[in-house]
Amino acid sequence: MKRIIVATDFSAEADNALQYAAAAAAEQQYELILFHLHNMSIHAMNARISGEALYELITVKSNQLNETATLISSAYKIPVVPHFATGNFFEELNRCIESFSADLIVLGMAGKYLEQDLLGDTTTTAIHRLKTPILAVPLQAKYKGIKNILFAADIVRGVQKHILDQVKTVAADFGSTVEVFHVREKIDELISTSAETEKISEVMSGISYYHKNIESRKVIDAIREEIVQSNADLLVMVPYKYGFWNSLVHRSKTRMMASGNNVPLLSIPV
Repeated sequence: MKRIIVATDFSAEADNALQYAAAAAAEQQYELILFHLHNMSIHAMNARISGEALYELITVKSNQLNETATLISSAYKIPVVPHFATGNFFEELNRCIESFSADLIVLGMAGKYLEQDLLGDTTTTAIHRLKTPILAVPLQAKYKGIKNILFAADIVRGVQKHILDQVKTVAADFGSTVEVFHVREKIDELISTSAETEKISEVMSGISYYHKNIESRKVIDAIREEIVQSNADLLVMVPYKYGFWNSLVHRSKTRMMASGNNVPLLSIPV
């Protein structure tokens, strides 16, 4: 049985992501780990509240997590394990991943805004920091099955086999059709990708799959248009790491898609 961590702060975005993950888990009989990190607000710390009051605040949040886990488990008939933590978000989330040998992290995605594109929020930062696949679920997304997967791949850079294997596994589990979609600014750059395309075809054998290359100077716009044209239920992308100075001027395409997308984004780390 696969294990999925759903991180929640009880916001509308997190609640929607939990409902999405629970519906998918019920269909596939996955196990959910409901992760919540509680940190004291700066106001409570400045007020120097007593140890007893601090314990009561933590207990309230812990009980809320337990109650949510029970409700989701009952509603979707799946195992849901609550995991309450305090401390650094990424450190505690990594501990949770290791403790449960999780296969996927599900996070809610807030709406698009300029600062998010430039600096990122918790979800988009996690995409670039964690080594576990992340499913970013926007508030508008509701689970209706995953029939069509759009895999926006950089064929020129090359796609590692373990990434293709994970895409194929998702497609096989949900009975999806995969479109491998590649955008380049110059069409002649695609000439040298035939060997990479053949490798992809070999790995994807056994599932419904096709390949599409287009030329465009506006990569993000091309991907968003293809999401609509292909009626995609899921977008898959691979976040590549850049050096510090490059990261100041290079806005990750994965981050930009995550922050302005209307379908869930599955980010698979290199």
